[in-house]
Amino acid sequence: MLFVRSLLSNIWVYGLIGLGTVVCSVVGWFLPAKWHMNWWNHIMLPKVLWGMKVFGGLKVEFRGLENLNDGVIYACKHQSAWETYVLTTVLDKATMILKKELMHIPFFGWAAKMYGLIPVDRAAGASAMKKMLASAQKVVKTGRPLVIFPEGHRVAAGTFLKYKPGFLFLAQNLNMPVVPVALNSGMFWPRSSFVHIPGKIIVEFLPAMKMEGDKNEFLQKVQDCIEQKCYELNQEAMRHFPASKVNYKGE
Repeated sequence: MLFVRSLLSNIWVYGLIGLGTVVCSVVGWFLPAKWHMNWWNHIMLPKVLWGMKVFGGLKVEFRGLENLNDGVIYACKHQSAWETYVLTTVLDKATMILKKELMHIPFFGWAAKMYGLIPVDRAAGASAMKKMLASAQKVVKTGRPLVIFPEGHRVAAGTFLKYKPGFLFLAQNLNMPVVPVALNSGMFWPRSSFVHIPGKIIVEFLPAMKMEGDKNEFLQKVQDCIEQKCYELNQEAMRHFPASKVNYKGE
């Protein structure tokens, strides 16, 4: 039964996303970014969430909505592909920073470019940071906040990679506070897994943190804040949805 539900959920989710990217690639070249934002955040992605709930038994709860603000950088935990699809349903003005390689995927990369996502070439060092900053400055001037995944890769629930300093570079140069974002998506929609566990994914937006003092200390403070909250959310998931324990890789 779990396999069947996951199959139907995957078909629905990736079918809709595929349809959405094709539509954008056909009709979206001469339409403004606002059209693309509305197309995804208010038309396609709510349907994606509906299918996740109906077919996959996956609900979602957003906490800490009082901490949302257009003038911030959201530093988000990255456990799953789930958050890359769903975060903008609540952050409907935001744009994400993603690895450059994704922009080369036919249709998806074209749609991402028209939406205003910001690519970064992680192998290019300092020059990549400068290009990322220039793109981010243009986006921020239009009133759009930024979403960045400090780990750079998806990680299993209960684990983490050392946070990269890209969000510090942006926070300092754009003079924007950082809103840490914790979640437990990997407990239900683990990376590189076909099977999805029914339950409730929780995304929690934590109070904004102004960058000040030593950079390394601030980076560690943000990392500790996100990881501690993720630990709590992962534990909550296992209490209420015991089947999700199979995806927890922490101690």
